Amino acid sequence: MAKKDEKINDKKEAKEPEVKKSFFKDERVKLIFGVFLLLFSLYLFITLLSFIFTWQQDQSFEWQNVFSSSGIRVSNWGGKLGAFFADLFMSSWFGLPALAIPFIPTLWGLRLLHYRPVPFWKTIFKVIIGIVLFSIVLAFLFGTANGFVGSGPGGAHGHFIALWLSALLGKLGTAFLLLLALVAYGIYINENTLFWIQSFIAWNARSFKNLTEKNPNSVEDAAFDDEESEVTPQTEKIQEPPKSKTAEVETVYIPQAALVNEEPLANKEEPQQEFETINTLNNIPFDNDFEVTATKEEEEAILESSSVTRIAPESENDIELTIESKQEEEATQKELADLDLFDPTLELSSYQRPPLELLEDYKNQQVPVSNEELVSNKNKIVETLANYKIQIDKIKATIGPTVTLYEIVPAPGVRISKIKNLEDDIALSLAALGIRIIAPIPGKGTIGIEVPNQKPEVVSMYSILKSAKFQDAKNDLAIALGKTISNETYVLDLAKLPHLLVAGATGQGKSVGLNAIITSLVYKKHPSELKFVMIDPKKVELTLYSKLERHFLAKLPNSDEAIITDTQKVIYTLNSLCIEMDSRYDLLKAAHVRNLKEYNEKFTSRKLNPNKGHRFLPYIVVVIDEFADLIMTAGREVETPLARLAQLARAIGIHLIIATQRPTTNIITGVIKANFPARIAFRVSSMIDSRTILDSPGANQLIGRGDMLVSSGSDLVRVQCAFVDTPEIERITDYIGNQRGYSTAFMLPEFTPEGGNDEALDVDLRKRDDLFEEAARLVVMNQQGSTSLIQRKFSIGYNRAGRIIDQLEAAGIVGPFEGSKARQVLITDELSLEHIFNNISTQS
Repeated sequence: MAKKDEKINDKKEAKEPEVKKSFFKDERVKLIFGVFLLLFSLYLFITLLSFIFTWQQDQSFEWQNVFSSSGIRVSNWGGKLGAFFADLFMSSWFGLPALAIPFIPTLWGLRLLHYRPVPFWKTIFKVIIGIVLFSIVLAFLFGTANGFVGSGPGGAHGHFIALWLSALLGKLGTAFLLLLALVAYGIYINENTLFWIQSFIAWNARSFKNLTEKNPNSVEDAAFDDEESEVTPQTEKIQEPPKSKTAEVETVYIPQAALVNEEPLANKEEPQQEFETINTLNNIPFDNDFEVTATKEEEEAILESSSVTRIAPESENDIELTIESKQEEEATQKELADLDLFDPTLELSSYQRPPLELLEDYKNQQVPVSNEELVSNKNKIVETLANYKIQIDKIKATIGPTVTLYEIVPAPGVRISKIKNLEDDIALSLAALGIRIIAPIPGKGTIGIEVPNQKPEVVSMYSILKSAKFQDAKNDLAIALGKTISNETYVLDLAKLPHLLVAGATGQGKSVGLNAIITSLVYKKHPSELKFVMIDPKKVELTLYSKLERHFLAKLPNSDEAIITDTQKVIYTLNSLCIEMDSRYDLLKAAHVRNLKEYNEKFTSRKLNPNKGHRFLPYIVVVIDEFADLIMTAGREVETPLARLAQLARAIGIHLIIATQRPTTNIITGVIKANFPARIAFRVSSMIDSRTILDSPGANQLIGRGDMLVSSGSDLVRVQCAFVDTPEIERITDYIGNQRGYSTAFMLPEFTPEGGNDEALDVDLRKRDDLFEEAARLVVMNQQGSTSLIQRKFSIGYNRAGRIIDQLEAAGIVGPFEGSKARQVLITDELSLEHIFNNISTQS
């Protein structure tokens, strides 16, 4: 019995701290205490403000007697308790700066209510330092001020510290120390303070220089040079030979902090610290073991702070930005060297890339993820794992445009497979679609749980193309797809992929993804550097780009439309591209180079003779929508040249982008998958389809509407595709189409199909098959010209039936070969057929 009692007591003692811990974590307790702190801070501010007007009446009281005696009345608006706090904070401690003390419980109350307008601990630290510093400064400047608010504007604390510093350093030393402290505090709370100080010093130096130039007799030149070097170390003076009296040119250094709101410079390095800065932000009131990264607004603020502009001078003579003579010589030499280079863009030198203003910015429609949603999802994940006795040490949230990634660190001894198996249970507890568990996250040592946001954001193409990552991209064929979970712009180089397979179910964003790829290429490249071959069996998706025919499109000779919609023309075009590929390889062989980039560099350097067939070679991007329809209608006739292009065309700048809504094994064959290492998977209906596209599951757990998985190597990256609408594409194509273009589209080599009309004309109708007339009557009667029909009806072999079909084509009874389709029957009645028979008999 004694042992049982001891166990019961141990359990009670173990439960006591758990009960206390759960009590303080109760949302109701936090709500009540948070409201109390907000009301208390308001009450405290009123009492402190009242003390400025009533301190003389309330100074004569002894506070020990005030609380015990009911007959004593105070003038403070907050009563006896308010008068006590006001006397303590303002008279005994900090003086007027104590008015900022209520800001501390205000922030604490807002934190408990899950609202944090500013970082909590960092702001409190700034407020406390400011109160103490300004208390000392006011006491040093004004002393006791005849007993204002009891002990002066700086309070008793500030007065004591000011007297101590004055005795230690003297009045002058204390003034310098406090001035230094104020400057340091200003720099600490606002990073622009340093720039303001530098601008003030530079402005004073320039004013002094202008004054001395107007009055040259007032200050000697040598003294001015010495003084200038001491006052403004950022400026340099360049003395040229004495050709004129005003031979001085000033080069002014402009600090990086002053540079905002301009297009990113081409030579500026990519901001590597961008998202590391975001990840350190603690704006969500979670427990100490739960961190949240910033949202899209913080990212844009960082991008804006890293952009560059120049400050306009106050007058023309204030600041003159020039280049030193040595730099001018180098620039001149570079220009002379550039004159020897061939520029392919000169033929369309007036071409202007479309401006970003043609695209829509959906910033006003963005709905940030609420703190309540993050807290709720976090608690449900922890609770679900706890139900299965899985403990975690830490949880962190990364907010993305569509999904939020919760990274958890399991306790030691927990198996990863155990968490992976709870995928359906977590989805049930969160009541969300598309829960995806990454166990573990490569390179991080954590387990990721991707949870869709209740209100996903729209990632605009405007924000993607405006980003510094895309603007500064040095890739040969940069394509911007969208944003990752960490709100980072996702950019790939199509030239290195080198081909791209896009697959997904109907209505999940494939066409929008193709539009985003085409738009990013059009914004990045000149028409002389890039050509598109667009194949659209649906006839409605890519026809918007027909206005770009004289700028960016390529087609077959004598073809009416640049957007290819006919299956037979698709076969001819792919075979024509194979001829172009072989021709380019011959040029590379003659130039002794290995790829298109080296060849074009050699050609622009005028090391290749155009008279020997050499020419500037643009990139060719083949875009095929609804690849499944082509396979069904043309089969191997499409797959064979396509596989050849995928295997060999990388080095000569021909790249393929294939989209399909049927990601089955008979469409995406082994030959296609082997030559398309880069793949994009939108949402699919089954895990089998996901494995067909990506060789791994995951695409069946996406939430649709542009949510996709990108595989460009061994890792999968979840990206929210950039949205570009039809009106935006129309504005872009109209803008480009209205500019002066080439006389025609880029012409591909002419392709003559084997077994076509030329071969049919070689058939000798004098040596007709015995079944020729019967087969002709059969074809006309059934209006179907196929070899298999003749085989079945006459029980003959394929070779004999094929010869009969060739004879019927030579006689003009059936049309030419059309792939897997039956040949067109040109004769509709037997009377016309008998007339053809009579003509053939007469000729023979």
